[in-house]
Amino acid sequence: MILKTRIKAIVILLIGVAVGLFVYGSEMASDKPIAKSIPVLQKYPFKLGLDLSGGTHLVYRADVSNVETDKAKEAMESLRDVIERRINIFGVAEPVVQVQNGGFSNQGEERLIVDLPGVTDSAKAIAMIGQTPSLDFRTEDPNFDPNNMKAEVDANGMVQLNLSNKYIMTKLTGQYLDRAILEFDPNTGEPIVSLQFDNEGSLLFEKITEENIGKTIAIFLDGQPISTPVAREKITGGKAQISGNFTPAEAKTLVGRLNSGALPVPIELISTQTIGPSLGLKAIDAGVKSAFVGLLVIAIFLILWYRLPGLIATIALSMYVFIMLAIFKLLPVTLTAAGIAGFIISLGIAVDANVLIFERLKEELKKGQSVADAIKNGFGNAWFSIRDSNISSMISALILFWFGTTLIKGFALVFLLGVIVSMISAIIITRIFLYALNIKQSNKLTRILFGSGITGIKLDRPLGGLDNK
Repeated sequence: MILKTRIKAIVILLIGVAVGLFVYGSEMASDKPIAKSIPVLQKYPFKLGLDLSGGTHLVYRADVSNVETDKAKEAMESLRDVIERRINIFGVAEPVVQVQNGGFSNQGEERLIVDLPGVTDSAKAIAMIGQTPSLDFRTEDPNFDPNNMKAEVDANGMVQLNLSNKYIMTKLTGQYLDRAILEFDPNTGEPIVSLQFDNEGSLLFEKITEENIGKTIAIFLDGQPISTPVAREKITGGKAQISGNFTPAEAKTLVGRLNSGALPVPIELISTQTIGPSLGLKAIDAGVKSAFVGLLVIAIFLILWYRLPGLIATIALSMYVFIMLAIFKLLPVTLTAAGIAGFIISLGIAVDANVLIFERLKEELKKGQSVADAIKNGFGNAWFSIRDSNISSMISALILFWFGTTLIKGFALVFLLGVIVSMISAIIITRIFLYALNIKQSNKLTRILFGSGITGIKLDRPLGGLDNK
């Protein structure tokens, strides 16, 4: 039995060494020839957040006033997917696009947060998003008064009539667009953009054409009418065409933009923030230094106060650090300054279970039990406290992740992972190492090694297995 336990301990140590080499080696892959030759090391780098790697942070206001209340969330998720797909076309590494929950929907608007790591040119970042068109279909307003039509001067100095108040918006928007195809009119050779809607969009388009036979159904792109065809009959199958004074190049560009995603709702940029890479490097250095100092202080405390069990706990804690860093790479977890803070705090939380176990172990030794029995009973008695405290920590982390903002979510995710992994390192790794020692005799040396603080263990009764002479 002891042989199996020692084999387990050796295997765990080897795994810890392998994980440590994986964590360290992948960071050296860029400048070490040996590391470069191992593909797995290059495949899993750390994924750094915007505040650490530098980049651009954009905040958009999305107008959902024309979207049904129960459809607002769905529209925002669609908007998020569209923006993310559009940005990916430009090859931005690990963009983060997310909806900010702040109760703005009561005001007919929502917020969209866009983080572009590595993109420090804010004008370029804005162009990536702004080039994505907003497509919608509108029908004639029966209450329209031609006298209210206003003339506007466009960017080229041409006078144009504002037709937006002539039409009313329908539910059919770019949200329901499946794909766009570039075609050419067989008679005139003019380019035509054909639209194919998804199932829900096809039903909406069929209903709109059925209710507006003989009337104009205007197609608006970015708030401007680009085609005003008349519905001659009910159209089934969800197919529509955009025709006009397009050049082949313009039609091709429009098709590409529509396929990359037509925005389901209009958006407006309200905030821009550029973070330089130098600030990110300073945050990384400070975070790594804090983590190292925290680990060192905890290790010194464990070894000085709990002696041999403290040394074993330090080894388990080091493996805990390697496992956490490997998880950050493999999932991957986006590391932010808040995430690093959560990781540093989790180092202290990881020791909590060990402290409970060692205090219980010390109590059992004071009763005169042998070391083996004290270890067994110490883990058994400490388990319920460890379970309850860790469950409460996990519940807190889940609540923070569910209701928190982007900054809080990064902290909560790392903290939650830390609590889970710390239970494994304390309950499994530390126990296996202690059992692998196979200390059967309890003597003065044992009391010193398993003592606490500056004194040994004061016995309540004779040690098990000795006559205590």
